[in-house]
Amino acid sequence: MRVARRYLVRGRVQGVGFRYFTQAAAVRAGLSGWVRNNPDGTVEIAAAGEVDALERLEQQIRHGPPGAHVDQVAVSDDAVSVTDAHFAIR
Repeated sequence: MRVARRYLVRGRVQGVGFRYFTQAAAVRAGLSGWVRNNPDGTVEIAAAGEVDALERLEQQIRHGPPGAHVDQVAVSDDAVSVTDAHFAIR
């Protein structure tokens, strides 16, 4: 079953390659969507795909790349529309 989720990641997640890490993990999982830095220092992710693939992505973003420190990941199923066929960095 294909679903969409939105993730809001807090912590030391900007300036450490978090968006590139997320894009690579999403592409490996076969997800579509996007990742972007927000002005408040959070990273926002909108992803769509199979439930198991989204769960794998979530496990990876909860740890992040070397240099990152993830304090919190808020997950919601009311994701923004994911219309991209690929996974983009915004």
